[in-house]
Amino acid sequence: MKRKYWVLFIFCSGILLLDQWTKSLIVQKLMLHQKVEVISGFFNLIHVRNTGGAFGIFGGEKGGIGSILFVVVSLIAIAILIFLFIKLGEKEKTLALSFSLVLSGAIGNLIDRLRFGEVIDFLDFYVSSTHWPAFNVADSAICIGIGLMALELLKGDRKKAPNLKH
Repeated sequence: MKRKYWVLFIFCSGILLLDQWTKSLIVQKLMLHQKVEVISGFFNLIHVRNTGGAFGIFGGEKGGIGSILFVVVSLIAIAILIFLFIKLGEKEKTLALSFSLVLSGAIGNLIDRLRFGEVIDFLDFYVSSTHWPAFNVADSAICIGIGLMALELLKGDRKKAPNLKH
């Protein structure tokens, strides 16, 4: 099996297991909307549900047309990611890793949408009264993967840019 598929298998498996395990712990240990202060003035664990997209945008009623739309969009995104991953060359290690991260995050949140009609979020970072929207391990994997893709694209652009000397 090609190395890139091992990267995909290892990262997807690991992140999916960690994502689903942490969400399960939150559901077992915290009631909905219950929070536990971990680092005063900076970080809480909180059990919240997200019916919308990233950061709760387009959130609505659980099980409504929006829920179906997010499942369909997730399935399309996953199919596109798999297609693009297959097209990657063996030397594109950073992109293989980034696609694996985004794919595992998308699958992790899709599992929640299919099981619960919403996504379980629990990581709550804040400064004073300003909170970042709560998120989870799958969201983190997606953000890190997209960040790696952006860095790889910027690195590629620098290689293509003409070397100007003064």
